[in-house]
Amino acid sequence: MKLATLKNGTRDGRLLVVSRDLSKAVYASTIVDTMIEALENWATVEEPLQRRYEHLNEGMLKEAFAFDPSKVMAPLPRCYQFVDASAFLNHGNIMEEAYDLDVKKDKGIPILVQRQSDDFLGPCEDYPFITEEDNGDFEGEFAVVVDDMPMGLSAKQAEKHIKLVMILNDMSMRTHLFRELGMGFGFINAKPATVFGPVAVTPDELGDAWRDGRVHLDMQVKRNGEWFGNPNGGGMDFSFGQVLSHLTYNRNLKAGAIIGSGTVSSKEWKTVGSACLAERRALDKIEFGEFRTDFLHFGERLSFEVFGKDGQSVFGAIDHKMVKAS
Repeated sequence: MKLATLKNGTRDGRLLVVSRDLSKAVYASTIVDTMIEALENWATVEEPLQRRYEHLNEGMLKEAFAFDPSKVMAPLPRCYQFVDASAFLNHGNIMEEAYDLDVKKDKGIPILVQRQSDDFLGPCEDYPFITEEDNGDFEGEFAVVVDDMPMGLSAKQAEKHIKLVMILNDMSMRTHLFRELGMGFGFINAKPATVFGPVAVTPDELGDAWRDGRVHLDMQVKRNGEWFGNPNGGGMDFSFGQVLSHLTYNRNLKAGAIIGSGTVSSKEWKTVGSACLAERRALDKIEFGEFRTDFLHFGERLSFEVFGKDGQSVFGAIDHKMVKAS
């Protein structure tokens, strides 16, 4: 099924069930009011939500209305925990080569960072940042949302707790990144609010594109309407199950926790491009010995979208403009 959250003036919005082709929606409120409620009571609400989804797709619901992505929030507008991974090792390898970094990796252990979870942006909201000197950047990613998870799970066990899949633009302010890394702790100024696609989908909605804990579909990225890249999510070196297994080694995860994939990246970058400006700039330096790609400017428009094998948009599009914060 596909779910979204309609803006209604509250912090958690109103849960919608959205049709497969993203054209129609109905309120889920006779079953459950919000996305976090649904996730905390998934065993109870999954079946009735699924029935409503099927009836919506069959045209049986007179109360259905046109789905408008510009009127929705992030599918889960806030959560208790958001952890981002760097599960595409190619992205890190490119950055390390270009900037001559000495990163102490532990083979077999995914890189994770705790992220801001109380302020997400919707797919069509303008993105405000303070100054162009912050070197604004984008990162196209996939993410999963889980129900309650106990500690000590294997990767296979962890995958069973994945209830929803989403896309996101993990915004970065690169001016602050190396300073914060050099201080020995995580990101704060370098990683402001994250933007999520309009719709979250259950893994079964992806068909055979969801396998081995990965989304085997291209992340289509455009900058000002021009193609920037379409790397495939199937290239994750660590599956979502492996990331979750590591994360729950010695802690429980509560329903609604979000786990990001990290920048979608491919070794075939010459043909499939990138999903991140910093990666493209690093490739510029490797190939040409100089940076040829600018960081973000005010007024620029970014879009991120994923299409299924049937050619239909799976999650809807993130389509937003960079603006100066007032």
